This record gives sequence, C-alpha cells and structure tokens, in this order.
Amino acid sequence: MGAVQADEVQVAVAANFTAPMQKIAVAFEKDTGHKAVLSFGATGKFYAQIRNGAPFGVLLAADDETPARLLKEGMGVAGSAFTYAVGQLVLWSSQTGVVDGKAAVLNELASGQRSGKMALADPKLAPYGAAAMQVMNKLGLTSRLRPHWVTGENMGQTFQFVKTGNATLGFVALSQVLVDGKISTGSAWVVPAHLHDPIRQDAVLLKTAQTNPAAQALWQYLRTDAARAVIRAHGYQF
Repeated sequence: MGAVQADEVQVAVAANFTAPMQKIAVAFEKDTGHKAVLSFGATGKFYAQIRNGAPFGVLLAADDETPARLLKEGMGVAGSAFTYAVGQLVLWSSQTGVVDGKAAVLNELASGQRSGKMALADPKLAPYGAAAMQVMNKLGLTSRLRPHWVTGENMGQTFQFVKTGNATLGFVALSQVLVDGKISTGSAWVVPAHLHDPIRQDAVLLKTAQTNPAAQALWQYLRTDAARAVIRAHGYQF
C-alpha cells in the first residue's frame, strides 16, 4: 500500500499487552502501510479518557467488561468487540528462590515469617489486579497480606515495582516475564486458572474511528495468523 493511502489510528492498549503490541504495530505498518500510534496504561483510566473525548480509535482492554460497557453506552461500533487474548497471571519475584511452585511465600508473608512488599495493580483500574484479589480471597489470605501491598496504577508500574526490587514479589502478567517462551529471570508461580475468573482481553472499534481505514485495518489485523503468532509467543491464549 502506498504512502498516499496510508492512515493513522490512535490505539489505547492495556499495559500488560505492551511488548506484543509494539511488535504487532511494526508488522502492521509494514504489511498495510497504516500506522498505529500506541498509548499504554490501565484499562479503567482509558475508559474514563474515552468517555471524556480522548481521540482513540481502537481500545485493547485488559478485560471484556470495559469494551462491553462502551458498546452499551454507544461509544463502540456495534458487533466490533472480540477477544484478542486471554491473559495468564503469575506471582513473580526478580530474585531466585523467593517464589516456589506452590507459592508458599504468600503464607510466609501472611504469617510474618517473611518480610517484604507485594505488588499488585489497582483492582479498581486493572483487571489483573482484580484477578490477584480473587486469588488472595480464594486462598483466604487477603486481610493478612494487605499490610504488605504496594499498588501500581497499571501492570507496567506494578512490574517495575518488582523488577527494581521496590517490592519483593508481585502479581504480574505472564507476558511481562516471558522471553522466548520461558520465564527469563527470578522465580515465579503461574497461578492456576481455577483461582480467578478468566482474564479475557477484548478489543473494540470506537465510533470516533469507524470511518478511519487504519482503525478498520488494525481491527482486522489483530485476528490474522501473523498477529496471533506474536500474541501466543508472549504467553497469551485465545
């Protein structure tokens, strides 16, 4: 596609999906000529910004509820929401030997046997934070772990808390710690799916961009084999 025909779309992307979307955006521009301008952050904040007129054309949320709400409120194109990825939650420490395969460290923190901070994303803004809350509730540890919490505004900030050592461990997205299909550093517990609701991440085309060729093209591109290969390589399911 020639440069004359190229268009641009502003895309709001859930922070947990940063790495795969950066790669997808490069391939998208190469394959279509269109450009995706990416903003990363918390789904809850993007919802508020869209309600207030932010010029996004596509939202890649960290849940399925926010796109559904935007459709119900008339801000999304009817029938355009679809699940582009299903996320996986992981309890991760940048240090080796902290987190084992049964997450005994959570009990150690809760009982006072271990000191340190535990990071999670704001459950009111970030679906991965809400999933972390469900895990702690099911394990019966929420009230005893609460004094150890350090709360990130989104998954990017939450990951940084753990990566820099400001938190000993934290609940992050598997995609944030996966390199070439393996958890690259530190120690981790991939949270069993039965401990929280599925993290279905939906995309929705927003009405402000329903006539924007780049927005239409990106909406379609996310379901191509090329995009899905990147998504799968970063630890997401469908």
